[in-house]
Amino acid sequence: ITEGIPKQGTVHFCKQCERYLQPPGTWIQCSLESRELLALCLKKLKASLSKVRLIDAGFIWTEPHSKRLKLKLTVQKEVINGAVLQQVFVVEYIVQSQMCEDCHRIEAKDFWKAVVQVRQKTLHKKTFYYLEQLILKHRLHQNTLRIKEIHDGLDFYYSSKQQAQKMVDFLQCTVPSRSKSSQRLISHDIHSNVYNYKSTFSVEIVPICKDSVVCLSPKLAQSLGNMSQICVCIRVTSTIHLIDPRTLQIAEIDGNTYWRHPFNSLFHPKQLEEFIIMDINRVHEKKKGAGAGARSNKHTLAEAWVRKTSELDTEQQYFCCTHLGHILNPGDLVLGFDLANCNLNDEFANKMNPHSIPDVVLIKKSYDRTKRQRRRNWKLKELQRDREAPDTDDERQYQDFLEDLEEDEAIRKNVNIYRNADIPVESDTDEDGPPRISLAEMLEDLHISQDATGGEGAEM
Repeated sequence: ITEGIPKQGTVHFCKQCERYLQPPGTWIQCSLESRELLALCLKKLKASLSKVRLIDAGFIWTEPHSKRLKLKLTVQKEVINGAVLQQVFVVEYIVQSQMCEDCHRIEAKDFWKAVVQVRQKTLHKKTFYYLEQLILKHRLHQNTLRIKEIHDGLDFYYSSKQQAQKMVDFLQCTVPSRSKSSQRLISHDIHSNVYNYKSTFSVEIVPICKDSVVCLSPKLAQSLGNMSQICVCIRVTSTIHLIDPRTLQIAEIDGNTYWRHPFNSLFHPKQLEEFIIMDINRVHEKKKGAGAGARSNKHTLAEAWVRKTSELDTEQQYFCCTHLGHILNPGDLVLGFDLANCNLNDEFANKMNPHSIPDVVLIKKSYDRTKRQRRRNWKLKELQRDREAPDTDDERQYQDFLEDLEEDEAIRKNVNIYRNADIPVESDTDEDGPPRISLAEMLEDLHISQDATGGEGAEM
């Protein structure tokens, strides 16, 4: 009764993505001896099994690397005078390797249908390092054919327009940005009316980074609760977070608001100067102005007299208000920008009353960098990408980003931080040193050894 049923067959398997071909053109994920794989094998016998009745089907165990699948089938058929005959037989399938279309495109690295070009016109890449960690955390880099790094951004290549659109939507939700798209016709079949396009998505991130000093337009400052025009950017997430160092007033600006009322950073990070705190007084009560917005609870307002470390031999001192009163003490070193002795080339700052421009804006407390690096018992993962020639400035910027992670808990929540087993764990209760990330916030990095994967001679 098994006459006419083939006892041998072939199954096509893609080694790269570990999927099986379900004719005519669908690739499906199946584990060995699963119901899905059994159904796929039985579909190949469907036509020849139409004359008999299938009672039972199951796999016979074979070595996983033998490239053989054996199916044990039980069939019944009615023969002479209503007698029913039952028979058990084995069908053997040979697993043949064949690369699927998706993997073919990934291997041929230039074959792409859409590209997302992410750009930010700044000298500092802090926002890009933060964005890289978000992409890794949400695993949005998995569908990319290739990631290419250029001097002011990244290019993500995709095999379909939908995947690129998904990336653009993610970027617009996570960083303040604007995007535009275009497409180029590659080919056109006039008989079937099929068009083949290559799409390009251009995403521009706002040119403001953490620790930037900005000058807002009078209209925007008034709409944010009568803030000062000179503000400090304390972080960039899905919005730009600003603080007024004179009143502790805080505001958030999203991408749409920024592009309607654009403003620029007054300084770039290389212009940061080191000051020493001569005297500092914390201001506990400050009257709110008319229409003032929310104030920060994490910062403390203080009035300070500071002196540049490069001018210690002179008597020149500067008076300023700062939002860092909770961490600064007399004698501390602090990084800031000197507005009293600089040429401000900004359309809004040039129109301001000179008396309302502060002499100095303090940004962050200064710690010994080499000591911080030595005690850093954690690490981050990076995207695999085609890099240009490495720049010496990139390493300094990356260290700045790591220090920002240690100092700002709000940014840390969105980043996967892994424990570095090579550096011994020290006590977390060092109050005098720079801020550190506690062990509770770190993830264990997964390392799979050869034995754990069932190599030769491995114990179960």
